[in-house]
Amino acid sequence: MIPAADDPQTRTALTGYLAGALRWLAGGLIAVVLGVLLGAAAVTIARNSGQRVPLAGLVVLVLVMVGSVAAAAGAGALARHHRWERALQTVPWQTGVLRIAGPAVLSFEPEGYDELDPLAEPVRLRLTSTAVWRTRAVQQLHDAVVRAAPVGPREWVLTADGLPTLYGARSVRHH
Repeated sequence: MIPAADDPQTRTALTGYLAGALRWLAGGLIAVVLGVLLGAAAVTIARNSGQRVPLAGLVVLVLVMVGSVAAAAGAGALARHHRWERALQTVPWQTGVLRIAGPAVLSFEPEGYDELDPLAEPVRLRLTSTAVWRTRAVQQLHDAVVRAAPVGPREWVLTADGLPTLYGARSVRHH
């Protein structure tokens, strides 16, 4: 068994995911800092000149709110990256075919899966990302051969040759 993390493409995909996480975190923090600085500048201008800066309060509010959300998303992605990296050091990739049943509903059929076997079940997954571009990127993998690995009790990651990142999904209980 070769751990998935030992694959050079996996390391590249993990690095791509990490870069995205750091961009969100840094961008969010920069927006918050700019909002605070703009707020301080607007207060100073108002105090010294007695004139208000038009729309400064709204811009400060938007920068701080959006920046906080982006920083939280980046911090979450950073935590996911570290969790996935640790898990991929202990499990191998499973190769199989990815079937798309809806915008974020996936079915992973591992190599050797026989759809005519009544006891065989594909791994039913729901994409965890809500970003439209990530969902569309995964949808383009319909009927493609992908690599998947479990990284938690109900969490999986997916990638394919040529993809610069990893995609997270949760297993769905079949009723």
